[in-house]
Amino acid sequence: MKGKLILVVGVPGAGKSTLIRYAHEMFPELGAPLSWTTRPMRPGELEGETYHFATDEEFTQGVAEGKFLEWVTIDNGRRYGTLKADVVPALEAGEYLLDEIEPIGARNLRALLTDLVVTVFITAGSWESMAQRIRTRAPMTDEEFGKRKERYERELAFEKEADYVITNADGKLEEAKAAFQSVIAKIIENSGR
Repeated sequence: MKGKLILVVGVPGAGKSTLIRYAHEMFPELGAPLSWTTRPMRPGELEGETYHFATDEEFTQGVAEGKFLEWVTIDNGRRYGTLKADVVPALEAGEYLLDEIEPIGARNLRALLTDLVVTVFITAGSWESMAQRIRTRAPMTDEEFGKRKERYERELAFEKEADYVITNADGKLEEAKAAFQSVIAKIIENSGR
């Protein structure tokens, strides 16, 4: 295999999806494996664009059939996973893939695919600055919000493991976009393209 799997990891509400959309505009050659999830769709999301939204039964069947390269359970039992068929053939063909993923999934993929994986961690500052972003994205109960804070603290620990770290602070989106574009260009350049 000679492609690269660029994994974007970060705390909830850090702007990962925004930066990924921007990277696809700047680098249209980047592939995008579509993760599966059992979480409900948020307003504005579409099946087959942000995720493949699956029922618990569909996801369980995919796991049983060995379709997933990796999968994880987080956020009140919600599951997320990456299909082998969306990643392995593309990497074998020398393609570059860009995917948002949870830290556990990133660790699992790095263990499986070693030097084919590059991780980029997105942070946006303190929990206090993140809390407002999270609340404006989608309605949630206080319990769900508390789980998001726990997840924030857990996922922040991945920053030390990442190959690259980008800060997307309030009011600094253009700087974060430029930094992300620079990182993607560097990954592609260092891979010999």
